[in-house]
Amino acid sequence: MNNGGLFSPLRWFSVFFLLAAVGLTSFELVNFSRARSVFAPEQVIAGVPVGGLDRQQAAQRLIEAYDLPVELRYGEAIIHLDPSIVDFQLDLEAMLAAAEMQRAQQSFWVDFWDYLWGRTTPSEEIPLRATFSEQRLRTYLQQEIATRYDTPPIPAKPIVGTVNFEPGQPGTVLDVDAAIPLIARALNSLNNRSVVLPVITSSASRPAFQNLEILLKQTIDLAGFDGITGLYLLDLQNMAEIHFGYRQLQNIPVMPTDIAFTASSIIKIPIMVSVFRRLGDQPDAETTKLISDMIDKSGNEAADWLMDRVIGTNRSPLAVGEDMRALGLPNTFLAGYFYTGAPLLEVVKTPANQRSDVFTDPDPYSQTTPSDMGMLLQDIYLCAENGGGSLPAVFPGEITQEECRQMIDYLALNKIGVLIEAGVPDGTRVAHKHGWVSVNGIINTIGDAGIVYTPGGNYVLVIFLYHPQQLIWEPASKLIADLSRAVYNYYNLPR
Repeated sequence: MNNGGLFSPLRWFSVFFLLAAVGLTSFELVNFSRARSVFAPEQVIAGVPVGGLDRQQAAQRLIEAYDLPVELRYGEAIIHLDPSIVDFQLDLEAMLAAAEMQRAQQSFWVDFWDYLWGRTTPSEEIPLRATFSEQRLRTYLQQEIATRYDTPPIPAKPIVGTVNFEPGQPGTVLDVDAAIPLIARALNSLNNRSVVLPVITSSASRPAFQNLEILLKQTIDLAGFDGITGLYLLDLQNMAEIHFGYRQLQNIPVMPTDIAFTASSIIKIPIMVSVFRRLGDQPDAETTKLISDMIDKSGNEAADWLMDRVIGTNRSPLAVGEDMRALGLPNTFLAGYFYTGAPLLEVVKTPANQRSDVFTDPDPYSQTTPSDMGMLLQDIYLCAENGGGSLPAVFPGEITQEECRQMIDYLALNKIGVLIEAGVPDGTRVAHKHGWVSVNGIINTIGDAGIVYTPGGNYVLVIFLYHPQQLIWEPASKLIADLSRAVYNYYNLPR
């Protein structure tokens, strides 16, 4: 037997390679075990690559990535929101554990074989898990952003010396509810951490209603009018009112009692109300024509015939005043017919015409006040709009919503192109009645009372002017038009 053959060079060579293979395998196993103690090369957690990092390093990288401020833009301002302000917190434990579990579920030897051959097994991305305090974010937006960067609208303001207004400036208000989800997405994003904050634009507001009263009085002053002005304005949206008497830079009290003025043809509005109270559902053609002629053509004969025809007594004018008192309008009455030489049926005393501090020489036949006429127009408007106001309440079953609409239609036919109408754009609906009396060519009182319908809001406007010597038509009518224009401009401010 040849023992030397057992250790031939070939066998030694085989043993060497076997030992080398075992050694190399052991070496690779050690390296693989080290590589397996960190995250896989392609592992991504919440969008952050963490391949080759151990647990602590991966956690630090995630914190650094999501700790960057979120950029908030409010107009031109840039604000950096530190996530800690809203208690933004990563759920590191849950995300890292999910990544480790994903690695643990893979076969050791399959992974080792892939490792030896330089193959990598794709890892599923671990989604972000994080929380923040919505309440703290809301508080931050309200107290730190809105209070600092919101801008209130700047009201329009009158242009000195005119009845026009300079446009106001819109304001901005942070839309907190809309901003919260946008910021939440930015907090949870790596690449889009900028938010343009949503804002609500608030329209430029009107000046305070009281400022309009100042403008109206300034308009009277600029016109140099030295008589008595009585004005009543009612906002039909919110029922706010401006009501004043004015004479040469001095206010004349209108509360508790207003100023009595000659009603002239404006008294035909109360006549119309009294007529409609007594009309049936289908007035005949003659009655309809008389109403139209009384309002549209300001016919005095039509007014007399209408009272005789519908009210039907020889004291019909007094019934008009009785109806007005029933409506709570004690200063409005008609004490006789319109025809020349008509007798005064009664001397009517009212709270307004018994004042001793102001006197407009009111006609004993027909009188009213700006507020009485304004409130009557308000009642007609409310009745026409929704069946409300005093007319259906005081005269139940006698005045209907449809009849109130007809009254407004009649008043809207009265087109004269001056006074209140001259102060509004062409095409504006003005349901009104004007009036003045010329005695031997001299006018002492001019009035106009109407409902004005505008895009910016509807309103009642009543204006009376009185001068003890004479009202010159051109400047007096222009003053009423300018006052009307100032009110219209207030409700329809330039944009």
